[in-house]
Amino acid sequence: MRKKISRIAFALIMILLMVSCKNTKQKLQEFVTTYNASAANFKADNVTLTTARGYINDNKIELRFETGLELNEANKVKANTDFPALLKDLINKDQNLKELIDEGVEFHAYYLANDNTVLLKEIVNKQTVSDLLK
Repeated sequence: MRKKISRIAFALIMILLMVSCKNTKQKLQEFVTTYNASAANFKADNVTLTTARGYINDNKIELRFETGLELNEANKVKANTDFPALLKDLINKDQNLKELIDEGVEFHAYYLANDNTVLLKEIVNKQTVSDLLK
């Protein structure tokens, strides 16, 4: 009886270990799926929609933040303060995002005007994340 319980416990432990040991590409795919599924609940000033797209072979995730802002100099200046703060908040709240950055995934984040032109682009990776979190 004891042997049987030990074998079952061992099998369960092995299954848990196999499930929890994901590689970076699997984590990247999972992050994109989860991010897009929860995008409807995302709240930030001026952001009307956000989406993520993963590029497995490039080890990159593209984050798009669509806004209701027009493309002009005043909004570009506003984006220079609002967008880094938004990214900092996102990084601090999402442990999976931090793990992916630590594993070498680059995040290309775009803050877009209402006509989908780029107000500001940030690349977040191991080298730039510390500057962003200051």
